[in-house]
This record gives sequence, C-alpha cells and structure tokens, in this order.
Amino acid sequence: MGLTKSTRGRLTLTVVSAATALLLLDVTVVNVALPAIQADLGASFDELQWVIDAYALTLAATLLTAGSLADRIGRRRMFVAGLAFFTVTSAGCAAAPSPLALDLARGAQGLGAAAIFATSLALLAEEFSGRERGVALGIWGAVSGGALAAGPVIGGALVDGLGWEWIFILNLPLGAGLIALARGLRESRDPQARRVDLPGLALFSAGLFLIVLGLIRGNEEGWSSAPIVACLGGGVALLGAFALVELRSPQPMLDVRLLANRSFSGTAVAAFTQSVALYPLLLFSVLYFQDVLGLTPFETGLRLLPITLSLFIVAPLSGRLTARVPLGALLAVGLAMVGVGLLLMHGLQPGDDWEALLPGFVVGGAGIGFISPALADAMVRVLPSERSGTASGISNTFRQTGIAAGVAGLGAVFQHHLGPDYAAASPDAFVDALDAVLLVAAVVALAGALAAALLIRTADFAANA
Repeated sequence: MGLTKSTRGRLTLTVVSAATALLLLDVTVVNVALPAIQADLGASFDELQWVIDAYALTLAATLLTAGSLADRIGRRRMFVAGLAFFTVTSAGCAAAPSPLALDLARGAQGLGAAAIFATSLALLAEEFSGRERGVALGIWGAVSGGALAAGPVIGGALVDGLGWEWIFILNLPLGAGLIALARGLRESRDPQARRVDLPGLALFSAGLFLIVLGLIRGNEEGWSSAPIVACLGGGVALLGAFALVELRSPQPMLDVRLLANRSFSGTAVAAFTQSVALYPLLLFSVLYFQDVLGLTPFETGLRLLPITLSLFIVAPLSGRLTARVPLGALLAVGLAMVGVGLLLMHGLQPGDDWEALLPGFVVGGAGIGFISPALADAMVRVLPSERSGTASGISNTFRQTGIAAGVAGLGAVFQHHLGPDYAAASPDAFVDALDAVLLVAAVVALAGALAAALLIRTADFAANA
C-alpha cells in the first residue's frame, strides 16, 4: 500500500533532515576530536587540516556531478546510494591506522556525502510547495544548522567516553536505518537531464585541490617558493580553464552564464562567505578550548551549546519569514549578525576565560539561524523546479568550497601568527593567532552581507515559487 501525501511528506522531511544532519555532524563532530587524533596518530597541524578539508574538498568537487546524475537516474536512487557509500567509508575512517589513511578515508566519505547533499533539497522541493515548502525548509535548516553546532557536544561525549573512532562508528547503525526508511520516498527525475560533464569535473576538482594544497602548505614552504606559486597559480589557471570549458559545453556541469543572474550570484556568494566565515572557526575555537584552556572534549562541546540554542530559536522563525520577507534581506541580516558575532569575539586577551567568546557565540548562532532556511529556499527557487537537483548541488558546492577554502585560508592566517611549531607555541601566541582569524572571518561575513543586500532581487524568485 502506498503512502498518503501527508505521510510521505513527513517521512521525506524526517529522512532528508536526519541524513543531512548526519553528514554535517561529520563536519563539526570531527573538530572536537582533532587533539585526540593528533595524539593517537601523531598527526601534524597540516594533517589535521586535511582531516577536515579532504572531506569538504571531495564533497565540493563532486556535488555538481552528483546533482546531474541524480536528475538523470533518479534523486531517491542517488540519495540511497550516497547513504550506503557514506556508511561504508565511515568504517574506513574508524579503522584508519595513520593520518594519511584517515585523510584518504575522509576523502572517500565525502563522495558519499556529495550524493546525499546533491539530492536533499531536490527531494524536499518535489514533496512540498508554497508555504509548506517554507516550513519544511525551516525545519531542515534548523536541523542542519543544529547538527553543525551540536557536533562538538556529541563528539566530545564520544571522544571522552569511547575514543575518537566512535565519531565514525556511530554512522554505521544510523546510516543503515536511514537507508531502510528511504525506500518510502518518492522518485523523481529531470526528463531533459544533462550528460555528466567529465572534463568540467576534472578541471574543477584539480583546481580546487591545488589552491587548498597551496594555502595549507604556504607557511611551511614559503609563499614565494616555486611549489606554492605553482599550486596557487595552477589552481587559478585550472579554474579559469573550467569556466571556458563550461561556456563552450552544450551541457555544462556549472553553467557559468547563470552568474549573469544577480540573484544567483548573490546567493552563491552568501553560501560561500557564510562557510568561510563561521564553520571553519569551530576548528580554531575547539583547539583554543582544549590546547590553551585545558578543557576536555566534552567540556569543549558544552561551551559551544550557546551557538546551538540561539540557532534553534531563530531558524524556525526564518523559515516562516521566507514567504513574507525578501530572501536577500534575510541573508544579509544573517551574514551581518555572523560578522558582528565574530567582532564581539575579536579582542580576546591571554588569560581570558571562555565567557569572553559567549556574546559572539549567541549572536553568530542566531545569524546562522537566519541564513540556513533562507539560503535553502533561495537556491531551490533560483532555478526552475525541474533542475532542482542541479540547484541543490550548486548551493552545497559553494558551501563546501567555502569550508575547504576557509579551513585552508584561515589556517594559513592562524599558522602565520602562531609560528612554525604548533606543538611548542605559547598560549599568548595561540590567542594572537585566534584573534587574527576572528578579524579576517568577520570581514568576510560582512562582505557577504553587503553582496546579498545588493545582488539578490525578489523578482528573480517569483517565477519559481
């Protein structure tokens, strides 16, 4: 017997939100485990960055291809396949015997995550419309943002109680359960789905990899050294070649002509800057709490709870407002709040306790709450509904590219101020490095707010409501 529309809608929202939360937990839950991973596997600071970036980079590089495949073979089918691969590779992460093995397993895990991310918003867009879609995206945004913020608490409890491997082992039963439930979701396809753009995939992936590699290795190798100049210059050149190939392709992975649409460009900038500004910041806050203040992983997670609480309060409100308030205004307000939150944290002094960061956590968490539902709604409606799989992939590509670039770029700022030897750095040097990261991240967030306010127009979304 088939499911009723209301029952299927609840099931779709539950499964998609839970799966997205599972993936996003693996973005932030790992942060709180990094000191334990460093001690157990003997990882350097560069290798710790790759634990985050290997996942984010493969996710960003393959999202658009996963979206195209989902439009062709079926979004539910791609969603389930992604869940299965993500679950299997989580076991590989838990069993990793070295930093390199863990980084490689995290990269593979990102491939499964890409398939889920690329279809999550498309599945919701197919099941809901009008005001119901706004409510559903509000719930999805609250769960997604909450997963990012709650990750350190969950990770801290697991690391303290069972060991860092359990942040990955937990994915095994949860993934299996979601796969079973996903059978009840409705299948959907694009009758005019595009072919897979292999040249675009290769150029985009290689370009992103070289830029991230150059940013991570720049301080150690020297920014004017031949390897770093080659990495950064080569990465930019490959991304330029990617843009040219996409312009000439009859079925591009990313139609760069879409950037002529002001609202599309503004939404993409908002997705990118929020990730650069805030999500990588959790990495540096966690290291500060554990390496400078001497807190345990669980104590660290508890001190990040204000982000979660303010996010959960604001996100449902933002979801309801998406049908009444211009999306550009919601995104601009959210990014401005993130920027203000970071500025409130700026000025940290040696000897300060964690409460010095509390006002920034509250304001920044509320900013994420404003952004998440509005950004989800904007990216689904900025393209026609039959291309919702591609739209979802584009949205999350910019998000994950922001995480990868943020971890690498802000990590370069952090290392520059900290000095060459992370293990031997003094608390004063650590605080100085964190303060520099906070200022740079605030500037990025405020620039994103300005771009959202100037570029995003309500009229561009009316046709796809």
